[in-house]
Amino acid sequence: MKFEEIPTVKKIGIQVLKAHQWVYERTNGRIGHRILGVPCLLLDTVGAKTGQARVNSLTYVQDGRDYVVVASNGGAPRSPGWYFNLRARPDASVRVGTTTVPVTARLIGPDDADYARLFAAADANNGGRYSGYQRHTDRPIPLVVLAPR
Repeated sequence: MKFEEIPTVKKIGIQVLKAHQWVYERTNGRIGHRILGVPCLLLDTVGAKTGQARVNSLTYVQDGRDYVVVASNGGAPRSPGWYFNLRARPDASVRVGTTTVPVTARLIGPDDADYARLFAAADANNGGRYSGYQRHTDRPIPLVVLAPR
């Protein structure tokens, strides 16, 4: 078992991520663009069921002008809520540092020609964590390309 998979470490990690997002939001992106050296963005969506505004801090990798995020949910059996929000309403926005960018989401699964290349880039950018998450779930972990409008 990896250190980050120990239940207590996992719980602490979740709290650290929540604190990171809190700081990122409250400083309007002046602090928080990177966590442990990995670039992060704030994804603004609308809840698929609730219609309420939602914000998620996510690591990303750039592919040209596009931002690529991974719907890993830490290897859980189900994709994260923000993925379903984007599936229902692909128009969203991201905050990258202090800049807000309107985007349109394109969901990518393993059958897509770009999947392997983009997954490898995102995985390398995040220290191989996504490969580890994929080993913990039977579902193929989807990617989302957030293209500026």
